[in-house]
Amino acid sequence: MNPAVPAPAPDSASAEETLRTTLARLLDGLPPRQATTAVDRLITSYRGNTPTHTPVLRDRADVVAYAAYRMPATFEAVRAALRALARAAPDWTPRSHTDLGGGTGAATWATAATWPAERPVTVLDWAEPALALGREIAAAHPALKDAEWRRARIGRALTLDATDLVTVSYVLGELTDADRAHVVDAAAAAARTVVIVEPGTPDGYGRIIEARDRLIAAGLRIAAPCPHSARCPIVPGEDWCHFAARVSRSSLHRQVKGGSLPYEDEKFAYVAATRLPPEEATPAPHRIVRRPQIRKGQVLLDLCDPDEELRRGTVTKRHGPLYRAARDAAWGDAWPPPHPEE
Repeated sequence: MNPAVPAPAPDSASAEETLRTTLARLLDGLPPRQATTAVDRLITSYRGNTPTHTPVLRDRADVVAYAAYRMPATFEAVRAALRALARAAPDWTPRSHTDLGGGTGAATWATAATWPAERPVTVLDWAEPALALGREIAAAHPALKDAEWRRARIGRALTLDATDLVTVSYVLGELTDADRAHVVDAAAAAARTVVIVEPGTPDGYGRIIEARDRLIAAGLRIAAPCPHSARCPIVPGEDWCHFAARVSRSSLHRQVKGGSLPYEDEKFAYVAATRLPPEEATPAPHRIVRRPQIRKGQVLLDLCDPDEELRRGTVTKRHGPLYRAARDAAWGDAWPPPHPEE
């Protein structure tokens, strides 16, 4: 367990609300048509092959529009990954955090929400407009107001100081193969724990598996989502491992996507790996890897097992508290819950 840390900042609910209201205020001065145009162009850029020598976020209008559109989704995806890590290592709190390719800092907000304590925070990105806006937004949160926002090229020239936690969210897809390998290796060498998040697509999952293999080769153990550090049982090309996080839609989301629902589900893939000893970081015994299917008197759970297999589990009313827990279980949850009777 870590030594005592400074007084906590606001809890996760207030961190989420603070981020939402801060982003809403940023949009007040940006014409809606300009915001929509910027988001459309940026989405197209991010879905394509972005050369590492071409900045995607070019100016403040780009950054404000994209931050308002993407920060809530990135925040929720990274927070879900960090919560799984926190459940695996309940007595561990990162005492320092480096966010690679952090842009406007969504992962720093997710970290502050998961472990509400002040700590040294460094955000590295090569887009100066994104760093400037991230610094401005962070001033609204006590745990982030003193963060260091530093311009750096995320690639083969990257060097990192030792830190407790490194996050890399929605970055690997923007890098060349060589840069991607170097960034993962640099994170593994510098950090006690590394959390990498990518889009929940087959390509995103492929990048996560590559990173997972490199982290294990560097001596880290998997803390989440996998219940083991052995080979992933999913056959490449037949399926992919990903999860979903519920995101409240802002007016900009509805304006850009034309959707009527007040929420959307952000699909993401992730890996959390650590150098903490096994007694301090224990992976879930099983992980639910599909949405639970509720039938009359039973719940069907697709599980990833510690014996490197995928299997279907059935929980019925005869299982009592476990059945009630299964009805409340969600895609991505550990299984079984530690105290199903509660």
